[in-house]
Amino acid sequence: MKKFFFGFAMGIVAVGALLFLVLVVAVMTGGNRKPRVEADSALILNLEGELPEQAPVGVSLPFLPFGEQRKTLTVAETWNLLRRAAADSRIKSLVLEPRGLNVGWAKLEELRGDIVAFKKSGKPVYAYLRTAGTREYYLASAADRIFISPEDELDVKGMRAELMYFKGALDKLGVNMEFEHVGKYKDAPDQFTKTGSSPETREVLNQLLDQFYGEFIRVVAEGRKKTPEAVRALIDNGPFVGKEAMDGGLVDELAYEDQMYSKLETLKGKFSKIKAAEYARALGPALGSDKGSKVAFVVGQGDITRGGTNESASSDGISTANMVKLLREVREDDSIKAVILRVDSPGGDSIASDEILHETKLLSAKKPTVISMSDLAASGGYYISMTGDPVVAYPNTETGSIGIFFGKVNLRGLYDKLGINKEIIKRGRFADIDTEYQPLNDAQRSKLRTEIETFYKDFVQIVSDSRKRKYEDVEPLAQGRVWTGTQAKQNGLVDELGGIDKAIEMIRKKAQIPSSQEVTLVAYPARKSTLDVLLDRDSGWFDSSLRVNQQIEERLEALGLPARSLLHGVWAEGGALGQGGGAMLSLMPYRVIIR
Repeated sequence: MKKFFFGFAMGIVAVGALLFLVLVVAVMTGGNRKPRVEADSALILNLEGELPEQAPVGVSLPFLPFGEQRKTLTVAETWNLLRRAAADSRIKSLVLEPRGLNVGWAKLEELRGDIVAFKKSGKPVYAYLRTAGTREYYLASAADRIFISPEDELDVKGMRAELMYFKGALDKLGVNMEFEHVGKYKDAPDQFTKTGSSPETREVLNQLLDQFYGEFIRVVAEGRKKTPEAVRALIDNGPFVGKEAMDGGLVDELAYEDQMYSKLETLKGKFSKIKAAEYARALGPALGSDKGSKVAFVVGQGDITRGGTNESASSDGISTANMVKLLREVREDDSIKAVILRVDSPGGDSIASDEILHETKLLSAKKPTVISMSDLAASGGYYISMTGDPVVAYPNTETGSIGIFFGKVNLRGLYDKLGINKEIIKRGRFADIDTEYQPLNDAQRSKLRTEIETFYKDFVQIVSDSRKRKYEDVEPLAQGRVWTGTQAKQNGLVDELGGIDKAIEMIRKKAQIPSSQEVTLVAYPARKSTLDVLLDRDSGWFDSSLRVNQQIEERLEALGLPARSLLHGVWAEGGALGQGGGAMLSLMPYRVIIR
């Protein structure tokens, strides 16, 4: 019997080893098989969902029965792809097919600018829209011709900002959220402590809407060869069914997708189609070749946390552990001549932000550095950008929000409703300052207020030093206020307006790279292959708690709830639900989703 079980176990091990070997071979051989780019090709740019700054980790197994996961291109990879396609004689045209985009307005600016740059090659750009909204139409307006099916809807009707407040519901539950903050615009806690918006919140959001909507009107008018007044009048009558959109001059033709391609063949002759992901594989590494001067493109994306010591650079968000490791890796790589730090973050933990800034300054002291802001570089995201190096932001980047707040949850009323009693026995005057069972008293509030004001003054001083301005000149620009990139430039909080091309122009100058020499961006963290993921014990791929948190956020955001804000306000380090505590947060007051 023992021999039977031993043989059975060894059989399982042998089968497992064989399957693993097959998996490795399939991945390695699959990665080497490149698609063919025909001489007359139309590049199909399918854009759907998010356009991340950092390459997502995914499993791609093309030679196994369960197929291949679609590769999501990053912002930098898409920029590079379009730049190379413009110079590739095999690519004759570009077809945009945007759908269901979940992208901020700064990234949309980058992508639309890349499409306009592609058009300068003389190659035509076409767009095919499916139930397009404002974001999709913003991109399509750069195309030479826009197609939509006859019965489809162009859901372009303006923009709105929606604010949700939870105090009424929390009161019914017996839950009280307690906060202290510095800065009259640092209003993240308002969603838990008020039933409506403050004058300061409405002031900032109205300015953001004016900026975003004004930019949308401008580029659509430019792309469709209309006056801004005519575009505003048109949009006031949206949304549009197919014929209405064509009659208003917002689209050029009504056609189904196959009919569109038939029309293009009639205009341009026979052509082959190649999707962007396939074209990227055909070209090889989009970023990271050995040509020219190597410039590290270091991405910091997501909420800033202290994180754990066993996290890898592929983990979600910006944690102290993985970001410090990444920055040191770049600093010690002698092949890297300069650095572009790409920031896309609403902020987060103040202490983590400070540790990351310290490491970024060490990197900046050794290698020429430029800061490039994406959709968000606010609060802690702005803090980690304050190395003293040149800063470039898009006109629609949300930045600033220089301020601090602390919050904790008081569940005493809920516990009473549920018949739960808790006894607290303590040593130390403030040992119970972060308990969820009792409210803050006057002494505790005073203690927290002192700490928050210290953090705030340090934040403003760091900005003052970095921007080489007096404290008293910067402090009125702080107060937790969110600025657009355009406003930040006017107020001296950033140096230039632009995207990746502008950042490269600036790093050339700072690193003294001749215009005749090619600049090659090297992505940090690098895109991971399937084999990398399988062999990386610290990748977090099999970390169930990480996946659960991510799923919770996705579900909440799908319902329109401020998932990230909730997670930081209640579950941040030191503030887990049921412990009541909190962390000093340098976090953007709200997440702006303009629809």
